[in-house]
Amino acid sequence: MTDAIGLQALEQALSALTTRVSSLREARSAYPADPRSTLDAALAELDTARELLEASLRELRKAPKRSGERESGSQRELKLLRQVFRTFPVPVVVLDASGVVRRISAETSQMLGSPAGYLIGRPFPLLVDVSRRAAFRSHLTAVQQGGQTATFQTRLAHQGRAHTVQLAVTRLTMPGEPQEMTAVMILPLEAQVAGPPPGPVDRSDASLVIAAARRQELLSRMTRLLLDEESLRQPVTVTRAARLLAAESADWVIADVVRDGMPRRACVLGPSDKPVTDLVRMIEGMTPLTAPAVAHVLTGGSGVVHEMLEEEGLLGDIPGGPPLLRVMGAASVLIVPIQGEAGALGALTLVRLRDREPFSLADLGLMEEIGAHLGLALRARRSFQTRSQAADALRTSVVPRSLPDIPGFEAAAIYHAGSSPVGAEFYDVFPVLDGWGFALGGSAGKGEEAASVSAMVRNGLRVLSVWESDPGEALRKLNHALTAQNSGMFVMAVAGFVRARKIRLASAGHHPAALLQPDGGVRFTAGGGVPLGIGAEAEMFTEELTLTSGQTLVFYSDGLVASQNEQGEPYGESRLADVLARCVAQSPATVVKAIEEDRHAFSGGRVWDEIVILALRVV
Repeated sequence: MTDAIGLQALEQALSALTTRVSSLREARSAYPADPRSTLDAALAELDTARELLEASLRELRKAPKRSGERESGSQRELKLLRQVFRTFPVPVVVLDASGVVRRISAETSQMLGSPAGYLIGRPFPLLVDVSRRAAFRSHLTAVQQGGQTATFQTRLAHQGRAHTVQLAVTRLTMPGEPQEMTAVMILPLEAQVAGPPPGPVDRSDASLVIAAARRQELLSRMTRLLLDEESLRQPVTVTRAARLLAAESADWVIADVVRDGMPRRACVLGPSDKPVTDLVRMIEGMTPLTAPAVAHVLTGGSGVVHEMLEEEGLLGDIPGGPPLLRVMGAASVLIVPIQGEAGALGALTLVRLRDREPFSLADLGLMEEIGAHLGLALRARRSFQTRSQAADALRTSVVPRSLPDIPGFEAAAIYHAGSSPVGAEFYDVFPVLDGWGFALGGSAGKGEEAASVSAMVRNGLRVLSVWESDPGEALRKLNHALTAQNSGMFVMAVAGFVRARKIRLASAGHHPAALLQPDGGVRFTAGGGVPLGIGAEAEMFTEELTLTSGQTLVFYSDGLVASQNEQGEPYGESRLADVLARCVAQSPATVVKAIEEDRHAFSGGRVWDEIVILALRVV
């Protein structure tokens, strides 16, 4: 093409080029099995497009600069040439000396799936395949310094689209620009589309509303997951959150948490459709602080998003190897803190590969909200764990881990906590002077205060049994202690001291014990009395039993006989007697199991109050 070309000739040449490019596209679609001839012709047209662009620039250089005029013919020509560039049938991008996009044609925007305004100001090499990015920069520098046109084959990836392309890179001198520019003409050879079909990204109001709704749905699902009881009880909070994010929002998810003042890797999830097991294990073994971006987020307490990945060292290098993000094939990275009250409790790192739409500022806002929710969940779990440990400690103080062997007797017990995490019922079997003691009872209330009072009564009976040979006297002294405290709490209790086959019982407002005879008969002891803590001179009911071989004495809490069925009827002592009558000659373990199974069937498995059953059988 000659150096001098008029606008009319340029328009005609551009129209002819447009027609030929359209024909080549039709030929490629019609004859996909014979791409060679189409490719050769397309490369020739790429040279023609480059020459046309150079001729256009020469015309632009001729346009004199004028000021103070309404609109000269030269200005009209300049507008026309800009229009020519925008409608160029071959994708063209103009870069500055540093490789940043300064101009972009409509054909390029359509191919890459983003409006021109989104790509202008971004480094073009970020679109180039990671493995060939360094080579492209070298070609770009050579063209800028030597002025020779270079061709380069690579893959461009953006917005979930990957294109195998032939690039023609040439140096430009643009009128009105203080520095030389570089034109990159793009010839698509092959396109791979993941998700939506090729075309401009839908950024309409409807699509934005749908995207916002999806983000809100993810936030709601995350909140429900974090509030699940399993997340509070088990150390799975971070792992479950990472799995949800990996399934919905990222190809890679790395979760780090701060333990004992140091960040530690808690979870690494990679693409499920790729063989990344060894890489996952390698990342699990890396220290979070070796990742500069993670360290920055943990220190600064705010999230960061890299929509188009320019710095591959954000997550550090694999041991003795290249940057981790390069090995991952990362194209977009987002890191947010797991927020705590006094600093970050950890960090979430999300990575998307080059075949997915990059993270946006909206994604950053969503993930920062999720990081805040996750921080609340971790703090709630730690608080729950502390309370659970305290509850376990209190429960241990009212319920023995196991029953000791009582000479001449078999013993078994069963305990259900009911709806309260901290139980107020207690039972115990312990040695006394020349024999054994046992006790059962509970505070009238729930929670930690009631449990602590029950623990005091249980342990008080153990201590007083060293000096007192009568369980009734031991209960009286405990009653004085509770009354003096004036706590408003009272305790129903029964205690017994066993010596040989004689049992001396004392009751303070407790249910009577059931005595199962070898012939199947069932009778109840006296029971009764006034609960401990109500008054200083409260009366304790006492009686003495002499048991014979085969008899079984059964003690039980109010939670057993007060259990109700769907009609609101209580389980009661009559039904208990019927069950016991069917347990003649059975071991205490079998007896307590039979009672519990019958109660479970009666109440439909519901347990409101604590249930304690203690059985002693003479052998």
